[in-house]
Amino acid sequence: MDTGTHLVMGISLAGLAHIDPAVAASPSLAIAVTIATVLGSQAPDTDSVLRLKNNAVYIRNHRGITHSLPFLLLWTVLITGLISLIFRDASVPHLALWTGIAVCVHVFSDLFNTYGTQAMRPFTEKWISWNIIHIFDPFIFGTHLTAILLWGLGMLPPAPLFSILYGLTAVYYIWRTLVHFSKTAEVARLDAKNKQGDTYYVIPTISLNHWHVVKAQSDGSYDMGTIHYHQLEWKDHAISSKHPAAEHSKNHSNVKAFLYFTSFAVADVEVTSTGFIVRWADVRYRHRTQYPFVAVVVMDKDFNTRASYIGWLSHEKMNEKLYIDYSS
Repeated sequence: MDTGTHLVMGISLAGLAHIDPAVAASPSLAIAVTIATVLGSQAPDTDSVLRLKNNAVYIRNHRGITHSLPFLLLWTVLITGLISLIFRDASVPHLALWTGIAVCVHVFSDLFNTYGTQAMRPFTEKWISWNIIHIFDPFIFGTHLTAILLWGLGMLPPAPLFSILYGLTAVYYIWRTLVHFSKTAEVARLDAKNKQGDTYYVIPTISLNHWHVVKAQSDGSYDMGTIHYHQLEWKDHAISSKHPAAEHSKNHSNVKAFLYFTSFAVADVEVTSTGFIVRWADVRYRHRTQYPFVAVVVMDKDFNTRASYIGWLSHEKMNEKLYIDYSS
């Protein structure tokens, strides 16, 4: 989920913690737990500091090891230990319990997005993304924010309020999961060109009734489209170029990071007067007519790199960025 949603979920978990008699009976422990759940709800995303190094390192590692099984325990121990030094009278077992819940909720909720996490490390480095809930979901954010306001204004007691909220959230996640499976089956049924070996990926948007669709075909190509209510419409078709420049680009660190992160990458090669421009795009992230998540390498005729970029950009901004890099 996005940072704002993780934040409101961290605060709401502090409210839910009042179902714990020890937390409800101790204002000092309640404050400590609030700090712990907020920190725990943000801790796995501290890998965002890798942006300061470069985009390739960030993309390769974001939601990676910091979301892994060992780090669920590590974050819990670190945050609990830190807060225990400040709130010396706080019950460590209760503090650790709610810190651990906050960390686990963060990682678990991220599994439902398209971006995914490497939550099963060290057993596998596979990116797990269930494509069920958009990275920002208005219902989840709105209901949690509303409950926090009701609690903050003293209109409702936290224990019953947040128990209802998390019960409602669980039902919502189950409903969205069922809808996702239903939509995936519906797309396969509606596709007139459905053939054996095709795999369908239905990807959520911010709208409950609008989904992006990616069809992976046995020849390595992809069809991209949308399903709006019950109307399936294909928008684009793509297959990776077999040009030698595309193969040479795989040796670049930006492309290596890109291909490590996604298995939905398609390469396009543009031949220029001075060489080649290889654009790798992740076909899951189609916006209007563009694919803004890219890795691009500009090469001369001998396949030497002259400029490169990895990250999220519009086509126009990408060309501007590459021009600046190439001319500097």
